Amino acid sequence: MKKLKNLSFCAVLLTSLVFAGCGTPQAGTPEKTPGAQEEQKSAPQTMQVNLNTGEPNTIDPGLAEDIPSMSVARAAFDGLLRLNAKGELKEAVAEKYEVSADGLTYTFHLRDSKWSNGDPVTAHDFEYAWKRVLDPETASGYAYQLYYLKNGEAFNAKKAKADDVGVKATDDKTLVVTLENPAPFFPELVASVTYFPVNKKAVEAGKDWAAKPETYIGNGPFVLKKWEHKSLIEFAKNDSYWDKDAVQLSTLTINMIEDANTELSMFEKGDLDWAGSPLGDLPLDALDSLKNSGKMQSQATAGTYWYIFNTTQKPFDNKKIRQAFATAVNRKEISENVVPFKSTPALGILPPTMALNPDGYIKDGDVETAKKLLAEGMKEAGLTQLPELTIAYNTTEVNQRIATVIQDQWRKAFGIEVKLVNKENKVHREQMKEGNFTIGRASWIGDFNDPINFLEVFKGGLNTSKWENKEFLDLLAQSAKEGDLAKRKEILQKADAIVMDEMPALPIYYFTYAWVKQDSVKDVVVDALGFIDFKYASNVK
Repeated sequence: MKKLKNLSFCAVLLTSLVFAGCGTPQAGTPEKTPGAQEEQKSAPQTMQVNLNTGEPNTIDPGLAEDIPSMSVARAAFDGLLRLNAKGELKEAVAEKYEVSADGLTYTFHLRDSKWSNGDPVTAHDFEYAWKRVLDPETASGYAYQLYYLKNGEAFNAKKAKADDVGVKATDDKTLVVTLENPAPFFPELVASVTYFPVNKKAVEAGKDWAAKPETYIGNGPFVLKKWEHKSLIEFAKNDSYWDKDAVQLSTLTINMIEDANTELSMFEKGDLDWAGSPLGDLPLDALDSLKNSGKMQSQATAGTYWYIFNTTQKPFDNKKIRQAFATAVNRKEISENVVPFKSTPALGILPPTMALNPDGYIKDGDVETAKKLLAEGMKEAGLTQLPELTIAYNTTEVNQRIATVIQDQWRKAFGIEVKLVNKENKVHREQMKEGNFTIGRASWIGDFNDPINFLEVFKGGLNTSKWENKEFLDLLAQSAKEGDLAKRKEILQKADAIVMDEMPALPIYYFTYAWVKQDSVKDVVVDALGFIDFKYASNVK
């Protein structure tokens, strides 16, 4: 993977990143005197946003697996590297770092910084945090993101000891990292939430350390001040933060309003400063008017909305039946009529920024082929009729409408009645992990811009489909060791083709984020992968 830098996240980020709020004053806006401007800037700045999925699944950076959880953790923690206000990857807790000529060793030199309880942040905190994620006892779904470390996967599989893992604090200010294979995208990974440090004393003081403000110790731009469960999370500026001068907000409040209409109404009344993606949602019926008014901003992002088949249960233990249900879906209808401005039809699992087969693998809405595949699959499976089928999804307007449309498409294609079951987001995710579903709504937003990040979803702890394929796994392992970019691409193309032939997931659409914000909101960073950062945000009213 020596030449993989050409495909790195940064290249996409610099061309796709949205700096929300950047712009020039509108004509006719009265100019403020310098004194008035200074007084306005010095006044406490607050921001109200919304999280429409309700309660985050966790705000422990080592356990976070979704955008809501990671966004909350990003507000309270800081990594070795972080995107700056321009979307450029820069040193954060690390003051500088070097990479060995062979690309296998990274040496990070830490600056002076503190935890929110006053403790110094040290290289030992990073070593502890990374090994904690990999520890099989932690059961982190994102442990595989640290398999790039020497013996990381072996430790997670109980085939090596913690001391064997390629991360070592040689002193309080120096962290030496050794990789299994060269990975030029490693700096982008280091900036991700999973690689954030945690305070060992806080973590080991109690298993619920990340559930209460008084025990939630971070090292980032904000400190957790209030958590009214299922209602709101409130952050205050962290005056102990090493880069506190870059933080403009005195308070950041994350509300938990699940209804999109209520969210938009609160925004229009001035009770929210931001409504819509990435954390919230806009009512589908309001998208046309918001777009036409010029208020709505949008950005394509590296994410795919899909349904997961439980391949351990009949009838979806049969490949042709999975193919049949995927082929019968009319994605164009969904994209144009259900989620306009927020989607493009997905004919593969990989989003356009990293597609290995740009033309896709599926003929959209091909009912005749779908019927043929279903008949062949049922014959192979010895089925004369299909068992009861259910689409499970977490409760949102978008998910409900999509499920209803697909239910109708399958009814027309196969003459069957599929049940719909919606649950609170946290419950839905747990039931999918437990395998308590037949068809489950899910999605994936890239952690870095490389196909491996999507393909690896179908191995390990995040593989809720429970689909297994030795050739696929062997290809992923080969890609990690291949230093030639063209050869690596060929390997990943084969792996991608296997996933799309076996169809453990049914891709539906690629995400486009859409949001509205108050004119006073500036410098909220929404990166090309769909993550949001409030570190640099301002809201001078």
